Amino acid sequence: MVFLAETNPTDHVTDVILIKIGDVPILTMHMVTIFIVATIFVLAMMKAAKAIATGPESEGNERYITKGRFGQLIEAMVVYLRDEMLVPVLGEDHTRRYFPYLMTLFFFILFNNLFGLLPLLDLQHLFGVHTTWFGGTATANIMVTGALALLSFFLIQIHSFREMGIKGSLEHLTGGLIHESIFVWPVMLIVVPVELAGNFIKPIALAIRLFANMVAGHTLMAVLMGFGGAAASAGMGALGIGSITLVSGIAAVLVSFLELFVAFLQAFIFMFLTAVFISLMSHHDEEHEHDASETDAQLEAKPA
Repeated sequence: MVFLAETNPTDHVTDVILIKIGDVPILTMHMVTIFIVATIFVLAMMKAAKAIATGPESEGNERYITKGRFGQLIEAMVVYLRDEMLVPVLGEDHTRRYFPYLMTLFFFILFNNLFGLLPLLDLQHLFGVHTTWFGGTATANIMVTGALALLSFFLIQIHSFREMGIKGSLEHLTGGLIHESIFVWPVMLIVVPVELAGNFIKPIALAIRLFANMVAGHTLMAVLMGFGGAAASAGMGALGIGSITLVSGIAAVLVSFLELFVAFLQAFIFMFLTAVFISLMSHHDEEHEHDASETDAQLEAKPA
């Protein structure tokens, strides 16, 4: 506990430079962690895909049943996210097109968030390893979340140009005012910069939201776990140290459950907002035509 008290709580979310040339970092703890998590992620998804895949005909109807609880868990999550979250936002065609990226984004962030809940840093310190080579939460690094947001930014812009073309994308920046009367043109001097800035603010908000939540949660847990050691360093008696340790330990356990929920929530928010931003760059001609056809049908059915 004394060791924990002497450790800065931010050590649990701060990256460690392992190898550098001059002042340029070549390898850091979060790089190693991302590589480990990516390997676990790929192997786990391959296992789930094998369990979900249709088996040989010799199994009869059993070949359509997903084997294993892990495969069933992944299948349930994927089906729910697709049918209940993405299809209503993106539509069938766009969901089918971007589903692989969105699911990869969701599960990769989720695996990183869950990996960060493991006390790997403390275990390495416990065994006398002063330079931690792996552990921590990679998604508590703004460079990592920024890179993920940058990928989403490029995907959103590519989708915009693909759907609306260059002309349509530029018209989108005007908020639809370009087809209005000449008197609204002064308003476009405000609308266009705001819309243009919004294209960059959206992915930046994605990166900061995920980064801030991961940093805050893990720092809070480290602070709570360090209260007992701080009491011992202050010279308190056994009763005071035990009481503080008990209360802070219970609080840390409760916060860890909250962090488990946040790990899933933030992965979902990052993925879902990416889908929402993609949908905002889609033209909705088909929806308007559908609404118009329904209106015409209603008018025809209305008695004279």
